Amino acid sequence: MDLKLAEKIKSSATYRELVRKRSRLGWTLTALVLVVYYGYVLLIAFDRGVLAAKMGPGVMTWGMPIGLFVILFTVAITGFYVRRANSAYDELTDQIKREVA
Repeated sequence: MDLKLAEKIKSSATYRELVRKRSRLGWTLTALVLVVYYGYVLLIAFDRGVLAAKMGPGVMTWGMPIGLFVILFTVAITGFYVRRANSAYDELTDQIKREVA
């Protein structure tokens, strides 16, 4: 990439907006995933009884649905980010391309 083009992109207000929005969303989603994952790990470490408690008269314990939630939450967060990237971020990227062209 040409150095002048890179400087032109960096000085673009739209580029700064893209970086700000993407960073804010990325850090927010990262924090959410860390809270859920480490919450699960801490629950295992400090209160196993909650996960071992039976949900009803059967053999299913709370550990299974909570563990499944952690996995599905991660997939959902990833899907949310991809959807946002393909809509809002792509529009901003196209706008930056038009500005610097």
